[in-house]
Amino acid sequence: MANRFSNIIQKAARRRSLRHWNRLAQAARGMDLATLRAVRSSARALIRPLRDVMHVADSRLMLPLIGSNAIQSPPNSDWSYRPELWRGPIEPRGIAAVRNKAKLGAEAMVFHDCKISELTLRQIRNTHERDLAPFGLTMDVFKFDGTYLSLVLNLPDTAVQGLKKKHLLRLDAIVEMEKPLEIFARLNIKHGPNTEQIVRELPLNQDEVMVEFDLAYTRLNDKRAERMWIELIFEGPQMNRIILRDITFNRRPRAEL
Repeated sequence: MANRFSNIIQKAARRRSLRHWNRLAQAARGMDLATLRAVRSSARALIRPLRDVMHVADSRLMLPLIGSNAIQSPPNSDWSYRPELWRGPIEPRGIAAVRNKAKLGAEAMVFHDCKISELTLRQIRNTHERDLAPFGLTMDVFKFDGTYLSLVLNLPDTAVQGLKKKHLLRLDAIVEMEKPLEIFARLNIKHGPNTEQIVRELPLNQDEVMVEFDLAYTRLNDKRAERMWIELIFEGPQMNRIILRDITFNRRPRAEL
């Protein structure tokens, strides 16, 4: 009963406030300058909290919902993962003039050797019907005077828990770009003092952008697997906008022969 009464009072207060600002808006043209200046100061004080409320509400109410971790996994998958950059809001949300080894959230890091960085990164909100990931990553590259550009994604400890040489690791991506370029994915698995590496090129000219890493062809000592990370390597990125709408990983045992 108390909550209902409180809601009625709040609704009445909002209606009064709305009527008040509508009257001020209609009277503004005829106000003397001193009064108009005071009204403008009051209005400006309201703009920021209203904008913040709208930003949070739009972000939370848009589809896909923040926190959604829907992943299309192949049959028999025993592990799947979407990195936090595509799963939820990160800090900082964007970086201009990105420096070498700049961090994006807790899992992602950018590497390059540019003398003058004209690279901008920004987390964006996905709104396409096909999107399963709530967020995406936009990379704007202008002049590029370096020899390499890569985005490193550190995978959680669960990626190597139960990892065997019989496993296939699959990477799925949704990629958009202004002009064609090559993107390579390099899988790194640290086991003891050694690190196994497998490189695959993303088939960006196909409808399904997917690569698989077959661990059977490595010298992995699965009993000593410590951690795993992926490097996305961008070849010829200058004067381009690259949007990574989604990145997901799946792991499954390969079929027995």
